[in-house]
Amino acid sequence: MSQILNDNEIKLFKRDGAVFLRNKFDIKWIELLRSGINKAKNNPSPRFTNHTTDPNLPCYLEDFWTWNLHKEFENFVFNSPTAKIASELLDAKQINLVMDNWFFREAGSKSKPPFHHDISYFDFEGSMCVLWIPLEPVRKEDSIAWIKGSHLWNKLFIRTRFKDGHKVDGAEGVVNGVKYELTPDIISNKENYEFLEWDLEVGDCVYFDIRTLHGALHETTPKSDINRFTLRMAKENSKIIYRGDWAREERSIMEANGYKNGDDLSGKMFPTLYEFNSN
Repeated sequence: MSQILNDNEIKLFKRDGAVFLRNKFDIKWIELLRSGINKAKNNPSPRFTNHTTDPNLPCYLEDFWTWNLHKEFENFVFNSPTAKIASELLDAKQINLVMDNWFFREAGSKSKPPFHHDISYFDFEGSMCVLWIPLEPVRKEDSIAWIKGSHLWNKLFIRTRFKDGHKVDGAEGVVNGVKYELTPDIISNKENYEFLEWDLEVGDCVYFDIRTLHGALHETTPKSDINRFTLRMAKENSKIIYRGDWAREERSIMEANGYKNGDDLSGKMFPTLYEFNSN
Protein backbone atom coordinates (compact mmCIF):
# COMPACT_ATOMS: atom_id res chain seq x y z
CA MET A 1 0.00 0.00 0.00
CA SER A 2 1.46 3.34 -1.05
CA GLN A 3 2.10 6.14 1.43
CA ILE A 4 -0.83 8.52 1.94
CA LEU A 5 1.00 11.41 3.61
CA ASN A 6 3.97 13.42 2.49
CA ASP A 7 7.04 13.96 4.67
CA ASN A 8 6.08 17.52 5.54
CA GLU A 9 2.67 16.49 6.90
CA ILE A 10 4.34 13.93 9.14
CA LYS A 11 6.93 16.48 10.25
CA LEU A 12 4.24 19.02 11.18
CA PHE A 13 2.35 16.44 13.24
CA LYS A 14 5.45 15.54 15.23
CA ARG A 15 6.59 19.14 15.69
CA ASP A 16 3.28 20.91 16.31
CA GLY A 17 1.10 18.16 17.80
CA ALA A 18 -1.64 18.63 15.19
CA VAL A 19 -1.73 18.63 11.40
CA PHE A 20 -4.39 19.71 8.93
CA LEU A 21 -4.89 17.18 6.12
CA ARG A 22 -6.74 18.26 3.01
CA ASN A 23 -9.20 16.03 1.17
CA LYS A 24 -8.02 12.70 2.59
CA PHE A 25 -11.54 11.24 2.90
CA ASP A 26 -13.83 10.62 -0.06
CA ILE A 27 -17.40 11.93 0.20
CA LYS A 28 -18.68 8.34 0.60
CA TRP A 29 -16.99 8.15 4.02
CA ILE A 30 -18.50 11.47 5.11
CA GLU A 31 -21.98 10.39 4.05
CA LEU A 32 -21.50 7.08 5.84
CA LEU A 33 -20.56 8.80 9.10
CA ARG A 34 -23.43 11.27 8.80
CA SER A 35 -25.86 8.37 8.34
CA GLY A 36 -24.32 6.63 11.35
CA ILE A 37 -24.72 9.67 13.60
CA ASN A 38 -28.34 10.13 12.52
CA LYS A 39 -29.05 6.53 13.51
CA ALA A 40 -26.97 6.71 16.69
CA LYS A 41 -28.88 9.72 18.01
CA ASN A 42 -32.03 7.59 18.01
CA ASN A 43 -30.30 4.47 19.38
CA PRO A 44 -27.70 5.74 21.88
CA SER A 45 -25.41 3.60 23.99
CA PRO A 46 -25.43 3.70 27.82
CA ARG A 47 -22.54 6.18 27.51
CA PHE A 48 -24.61 8.79 25.66
CA THR A 49 -24.75 12.24 27.23
CA ASN A 50 -26.13 15.70 26.59
CA HIS A 51 -23.55 18.27 27.68
CA THR A 52 -26.20 21.02 27.70
CA THR A 53 -27.71 21.04 31.19
CA ASP A 54 -30.84 23.05 30.33
CA PRO A 55 -33.21 20.75 28.37
CA ASN A 56 -34.92 23.79 26.86
CA LEU A 57 -31.76 24.97 25.09
CA PRO A 58 -30.19 23.64 21.87
CA CYS A 59 -28.23 20.50 22.71
CA TYR A 60 -24.61 19.33 22.53
CA LEU A 61 -24.65 15.52 22.34
CA GLU A 62 -21.87 12.94 22.60
CA ASP A 63 -21.52 9.16 22.63
CA PHE A 64 -18.48 6.88 22.61
CA TRP A 65 -17.44 3.25 22.16
CA THR A 66 -20.19 2.87 19.57
CA TRP A 67 -18.18 1.53 16.62
CA ASN A 68 -19.54 -2.00 17.09
CA LEU A 69 -23.14 -0.80 17.56
CA HIS A 70 -23.60 0.77 14.15
CA LYS A 71 -22.41 -0.78 10.89
CA GLU A 72 -21.64 2.65 9.43
CA PHE A 73 -19.07 3.39 12.13
CA GLU A 74 -17.61 -0.12 11.94
CA ASN A 75 -17.19 0.20 8.17
CA PHE A 76 -15.40 3.53 8.55
CA VAL A 77 -13.14 2.32 11.35
CA PHE A 78 -11.96 -0.80 9.53
CA ASN A 79 -12.06 0.22 5.86
CA SER A 80 -11.37 3.96 5.55
CA PRO A 81 -7.80 5.36 5.26
CA THR A 82 -7.77 6.48 8.89
CA ALA A 83 -5.62 3.68 10.38
CA LYS A 84 -3.05 3.81 7.57
CA ILE A 85 -2.69 7.57 8.12
CA ALA A 86 -2.25 6.98 11.86
CA SER A 87 0.50 4.42 11.19
CA GLU A 88 2.43 6.93 9.09
CA LEU A 89 2.13 9.67 11.71
CA LEU A 90 3.17 7.41 14.58
CA ASP A 91 5.80 5.34 12.73
CA ALA A 92 3.76 2.31 13.74
CA LYS A 93 3.92 -1.28 12.61
CA GLN A 94 0.48 -1.83 14.11
CA ILE A 95 -2.49 0.43 14.86
CA ASN A 96 -5.24 -0.54 17.28
CA LEU A 97 -8.52 1.23 17.82
CA VAL A 98 -8.78 2.86 21.24
CA MET A 99 -12.08 4.72 21.17
CA ASP A 100 -14.55 6.34 18.80
CA ASN A 101 -16.69 9.39 19.59
CA TRP A 102 -19.45 11.17 17.77
CA PHE A 103 -20.59 14.69 18.59
CA PHE A 104 -23.71 16.56 17.52
CA ARG A 105 -24.09 20.26 18.26
CA GLU A 106 -27.51 21.67 17.47
CA ALA A 107 -27.88 25.05 15.75
CA GLY A 108 -27.91 27.75 18.40
CA SER A 109 -26.08 25.69 21.03
CA LYS A 110 -23.86 27.72 23.33
CA SER A 111 -22.31 24.60 24.92
CA LYS A 112 -18.73 23.93 23.84
CA PRO A 113 -15.71 21.80 24.75
CA PRO A 114 -13.21 23.13 27.32
CA PHE A 115 -9.49 23.16 26.67
CA HIS A 116 -8.18 19.73 27.56
CA HIS A 117 -6.01 16.89 26.35
CA ASP A 118 -7.37 13.40 25.89
CA ILE A 119 -4.52 11.47 27.53
CA SER A 120 -5.64 12.12 31.12
CA TYR A 121 -9.34 11.29 30.60
CA PHE A 122 -8.96 7.52 30.37
CA ASP A 123 -6.72 4.67 31.54
CA PHE A 124 -4.55 4.68 28.42
CA GLU A 125 -0.82 5.18 27.97
CA GLY A 126 1.38 5.01 24.88
CA SER A 127 1.90 6.64 21.52
CA MET A 128 -1.55 7.62 20.28
CA CYS A 129 -3.19 9.99 17.84
CA VAL A 130 -6.72 11.27 17.30
CA LEU A 131 -8.63 11.82 14.08
CA TRP A 132 -11.01 14.82 14.19
CA ILE A 133 -13.26 15.04 11.16
CA PRO A 134 -16.18 17.42 10.56
CA LEU A 135 -19.06 16.26 8.37
CA GLU A 136 -19.84 19.76 7.09
CA PRO A 137 -17.64 22.67 5.99
CA VAL A 138 -16.44 24.56 9.05
CA ARG A 139 -14.88 27.96 9.63
CA LYS A 140 -12.06 28.10 12.11
CA GLU A 141 -14.09 30.46 14.31
CA ASP A 142 -16.65 27.66 14.78
CA SER A 143 -14.08 24.90 15.08
CA ILE A 144 -11.55 23.57 17.56
CA ALA A 145 -8.16 25.20 18.20
CA TRP A 146 -5.03 23.25 19.13
CA ILE A 147 -2.14 24.71 21.14
CA LYS A 148 0.99 24.31 19.07
CA GLY A 149 3.64 22.16 20.69
CA SER A 150 1.66 21.41 23.86
CA HIS A 151 2.11 17.66 23.35
CA LEU A 152 5.78 18.21 24.23
CA TRP A 153 5.19 19.97 27.56
CA ASN A 154 5.52 16.69 29.49
CA LYS A 155 2.54 17.64 31.67
CA LEU A 156 -0.71 15.92 32.57
CA PHE A 157 -3.77 18.05 33.23
CA ILE A 158 -6.77 17.05 35.33
CA ARG A 159 -9.85 15.98 33.42
CA THR A 160 -12.44 18.70 32.81
CA ARG A 161 -16.04 17.75 32.11
CA PHE A 162 -17.61 18.81 28.82
CA LYS A 163 -20.95 19.53 30.48
CA ASP A 164 -21.93 23.17 30.89
CA GLY A 165 -19.90 24.64 33.76
CA HIS A 166 -16.83 22.54 32.87
CA LYS A 167 -16.40 20.95 36.30
CA VAL A 168 -12.85 19.80 37.09
CA ASP A 169 -12.55 16.19 38.29
CA GLY A 170 -10.34 16.52 41.34
CA ALA A 171 -7.49 18.69 42.57
CA GLU A 172 -3.84 19.14 41.72
CA GLY A 173 -1.55 16.52 43.13
CA VAL A 174 0.05 13.12 42.64
CA VAL A 175 -2.24 10.21 41.78
CA ASN A 176 -0.85 6.68 41.40
CA GLY A 177 2.64 8.17 41.27
CA VAL A 178 1.80 10.65 38.52
CA LYS A 179 1.53 14.44 38.92
CA TYR A 180 -1.63 16.14 37.61
CA GLU A 181 -2.08 19.88 37.24
CA LEU A 182 -5.01 22.16 36.55
CA THR A 183 -5.32 23.11 32.92
CA PRO A 184 -4.10 26.70 32.48
CA ASP A 185 -6.70 29.41 31.86
CA ILE A 186 -6.20 29.45 28.11
CA ILE A 187 -9.07 31.78 27.23
CA SER A 188 -7.92 34.58 29.57
CA ASN A 189 -4.31 34.32 28.42
CA LYS A 190 -4.55 33.77 24.67
CA GLU A 191 -1.49 35.91 24.05
CA ASN A 192 0.67 33.29 25.78
CA TYR A 193 -0.04 30.56 23.25
CA GLU A 194 0.25 29.88 19.56
CA PHE A 195 -2.95 28.32 18.24
CA LEU A 196 -3.47 26.02 15.30
CA GLU A 197 -6.86 26.44 13.65
CA TRP A 198 -8.13 25.90 10.14
CA ASP A 199 -11.11 26.30 7.84
CA LEU A 200 -12.11 22.81 6.73
CA GLU A 201 -14.07 21.58 3.74
CA VAL A 202 -15.86 18.25 3.55
CA GLY A 203 -13.18 15.54 3.29
CA ASP A 204 -10.60 17.54 5.26
CA CYS A 205 -9.56 16.50 8.76
CA VAL A 206 -7.11 17.13 11.59
CA TYR A 207 -4.95 14.49 13.25
CA PHE A 208 -3.45 15.37 16.62
CA ASP A 209 -1.33 13.81 19.33
CA ILE A 210 -3.39 12.56 22.27
CA ARG A 211 -1.35 14.90 24.52
CA THR A 212 -2.10 18.08 22.55
CA LEU A 213 -4.28 20.63 24.35
CA HIS A 214 -7.34 21.67 22.36
CA GLY A 215 -10.75 23.24 22.84
CA ALA A 216 -13.17 25.95 21.71
CA LEU A 217 -11.30 29.23 21.40
CA HIS A 218 -13.99 31.58 20.12
CA GLU A 219 -17.38 32.69 21.44
CA THR A 220 -19.49 31.67 18.47
CA THR A 221 -22.87 30.00 18.12
CA PRO A 222 -23.48 27.67 15.16
CA LYS A 223 -26.21 28.76 12.75
CA SER A 224 -26.76 25.18 11.58
CA ASP A 225 -26.38 21.70 13.06
CA ILE A 226 -22.81 20.39 13.40
CA ASN A 227 -21.67 16.75 13.23
CA ARG A 228 -18.19 15.61 14.27
CA PHE A 229 -16.56 12.18 14.43
CA THR A 230 -13.34 11.31 16.23
CA LEU A 231 -11.15 8.22 16.59
CA ARG A 232 -8.36 7.57 19.06
CA MET A 233 -5.79 5.10 17.77
CA ALA A 234 -2.73 3.56 19.41
CA LYS A 235 0.66 2.34 18.24
CA GLU A 236 1.88 -1.10 19.26
CA ASN A 237 2.88 -1.53 22.93
CA SER A 238 0.29 0.95 24.21
CA LYS A 239 -1.31 -0.18 27.47
CA ILE A 240 -4.05 0.24 30.03
CA ILE A 241 -2.59 2.18 32.95
CA TYR A 242 -4.99 3.09 35.74
CA ARG A 243 -5.30 6.80 36.43
CA GLY A 244 -7.49 8.52 39.00
CA ASP A 245 -10.99 7.80 40.28
CA TRP A 246 -12.39 10.11 37.61
CA ALA A 247 -11.89 7.33 35.05
CA ARG A 248 -13.67 4.65 37.09
CA GLU A 249 -16.80 4.54 34.91
CA GLU A 250 -14.83 3.84 31.74
CA ARG A 251 -12.52 1.51 33.69
CA SER A 252 -15.49 -0.57 34.83
CA ILE A 253 -16.47 -1.15 31.19
CA MET A 254 -12.99 -2.43 30.38
CA GLU A 255 -12.90 -4.61 33.49
CA ALA A 256 -16.29 -6.08 32.58
CA ASN A 257 -14.69 -7.12 29.29
CA GLY A 258 -11.80 -8.85 31.07
CA TYR A 259 -9.15 -6.11 30.97
CA LYS A 260 -6.94 -5.12 33.90
CA ASN A 261 -4.20 -2.66 34.76
CA GLY A 262 -1.11 -3.16 32.57
CA ASP A 263 -2.87 -5.01 29.75
CA ASP A 264 -2.12 -4.21 26.14
CA LEU A 265 -4.56 -2.09 24.16
CA SER A 266 -5.59 -4.99 21.95
CA GLY A 267 -8.26 -7.64 21.70
CA LYS A 268 -12.03 -7.36 21.74
CA MET A 269 -12.41 -3.72 22.74
CA PHE A 270 -9.28 -2.51 20.95
CA PRO A 271 -9.14 -4.37 17.63
CA THR A 272 -6.21 -4.12 15.24
CA LEU A 273 -7.01 -1.78 12.33
CA TYR A 274 -3.67 -1.88 10.52
CA GLU A 275 -0.56 -4.07 10.43
CA PHE A 276 2.55 -3.38 8.38
CA ASN A 277 3.23 -5.99 5.75
CA SER A 278 6.75 -5.91 4.29
CA ASN A 279 5.76 -8.12 1.34
